[in-house]
Amino acid sequence: MGSTHPPASDPSRSRQGRPAGSVRHPLTLALLALTFTTGIVDAVSYLGLGRVFTANMTGNVMLLGFGIAGSGGLPVLAPVISLASFLLGAGTGGLLASKLGHRHAAHVSAALTLQASLMAAATIIAAATHVHTGSTSRAVVVGLLAFAMGVQTATARRLAVPDLPTTVLTQTLTGLAADSRLFGGSGQGTTRRAIAVAAMLCGAVTGALLLKVSVVLGLASAGALALLIQAVYLPAARR
Repeated sequence: MGSTHPPASDPSRSRQGRPAGSVRHPLTLALLALTFTTGIVDAVSYLGLGRVFTANMTGNVMLLGFGIAGSGGLPVLAPVISLASFLLGAGTGGLLASKLGHRHAAHVSAALTLQASLMAAATIIAAATHVHTGSTSRAVVVGLLAFAMGVQTATARRLAVPDLPTTVLTQTLTGLAADSRLFGGSGQGTTRRAIAVAAMLCGAVTGALLLKVSVVLGLASAGALALLIQAVYLPAARR
């Protein structure tokens, strides 16, 4: 009989027996924190970088369509850059998952380190240049942020905690309503879904408030959060 690899570590379970769907599970808390970070990133990109999303790709496809139609003075190039960069980031996230997915802590560490590095680069460029509509620096910042969010989304997809893709809420909101007791459902997952929605909403509010100071502050805050999440979660992931 040929040798077999040891089974991949399963982050969906803890030694305490709580599944990752529990809002008390460290992985769930980490993904909720990343969902909050997403709100900050999209607030910065949409409000501060000229009506383009760097995490919400559904919104970008819509904005691109409106821009192609020449409606509302919406840009075309920025959504294209964001979409292409997000796809590259998601591909990179998938590559990390295929190489490191059997080593959960190493996988998450590599993904968060890459994400934080990309955000740091975007922050430095925004601080060193005058980011404005049509500028090369703005396009680079958009690309770096979208790449980072692609990595995050692909990593969350591999971790597969229910209702926590960290960058989109359509399915989360659908489950919140469809499975609610109000409409005859079991109500299972209601707390987790509601917190995910609240996390992104609070992140968007926070990002918008930070923008009243500067784009750089918003970008720096998002990058710092990615590093903080890594520092807090990884010790629990290694246990």
